[in-house]
Amino acid sequence: MRRKNKTFIYILAISLLLPGISIADRIKDLASIQGVRNNQLIGYGLVVGLDGSGDMTTQTPFTVQSVISMLGQLGINLPPGTNLQLRNVAAVMVTATLPAFAKPGQQIDITVSSMGNAKSLRGGTLLMTPLKGADNQVYAMAQGSILVGGIGAAAGGSSVQVNHLSVGRISGGGIVEREIQTSVGQGDFINLELNSTDFSTVNRIVEAINRLFPSAATAVDGRVVQVKAPADNGQRVTFISQIESIDVIPAKASAKVIVNSRTGSVVMNQSVTLETSAVAHGNLSIIINTEPVISQPGPFAQRGETVVTQRSQVEIRTDEGNLMLLPNGADLGEVVKALTAIGATTQDLLSILQALKAAGSLRADLEII
Repeated sequence: MRRKNKTFIYILAISLLLPGISIADRIKDLASIQGVRNNQLIGYGLVVGLDGSGDMTTQTPFTVQSVISMLGQLGINLPPGTNLQLRNVAAVMVTATLPAFAKPGQQIDITVSSMGNAKSLRGGTLLMTPLKGADNQVYAMAQGSILVGGIGAAAGGSSVQVNHLSVGRISGGGIVEREIQTSVGQGDFINLELNSTDFSTVNRIVEAINRLFPSAATAVDGRVVQVKAPADNGQRVTFISQIESIDVIPAKASAKVIVNSRTGSVVMNQSVTLETSAVAHGNLSIIINTEPVISQPGPFAQRGETVVTQRSQVEIRTDEGNLMLLPNGADLGEVVKALTAIGATTQDLLSILQALKAAGSLRADLEII
């Protein structure tokens, strides 16, 4: 538990230092060109050459049906009622991603996953498998020897970790057979689509583009920027490369707290504050008070004005009498560090954060993964 508490503090300390740094990103990293996208492919195939680690055909009848169908296409007709006992064959699903502008003859990587009860695909060979798109058209063919991860030492060499043996990859195992027509923009315009909706970032992108190309960019909504581009394809490619290289400082994201319920990690994208509240959970009690602090100019001062600020005080108690007092402000990072310092578990922390969010005290979006 002590190690877990230290992990809390380290992650929180790093996450709280990051918000003060403003780094410019390329438009290429913030947005993509509308219409330029990858396409997913899928196919069903057979892996042969396994060393007795294939499907148990009594429990996977589709493997036997596939083998009989394949042999029939190769001119081999089996007598009716033949009972095949195949331990060196496995039925698999083959998946791949077809990148934009891929041309016939280009190679792509494929992933082969067992769909039966095969123990391992190591040493197997995928037979020629058509890969189809969402329109049920064949866009690539896959075949080759499967590479499956082996056995290696875990971190520190203290134990042995066995990799997943029912999934493998074939580097360059797919060959593109059909091109997908990809259009860059419509007419005289191209559209930039942000990776996430943000009106402020859209406005900054428009201003950055218009500084280099006056009156070229217009904001469509909180996610799309329309840019006037040359009609000639060669000039349009050059123009897009210049647009993608423009640096833009993205707007500050909304406050978010992400909690990993399995590892207990807590990450905040910026400093998160809390409203006045009180939480009781098990043997823990948390009281958050906010009081005004008045700062007045000195006597006989010619200039100056009275300033009223808010100062928060966080008090955390346990039934055993442990007390943690945080007078510097109701900051969620300090609350979490204080809770872990007095031995709060991961489930305690999750429950408290959910209660603070439900009560409206947590000024951030709470996401549990």
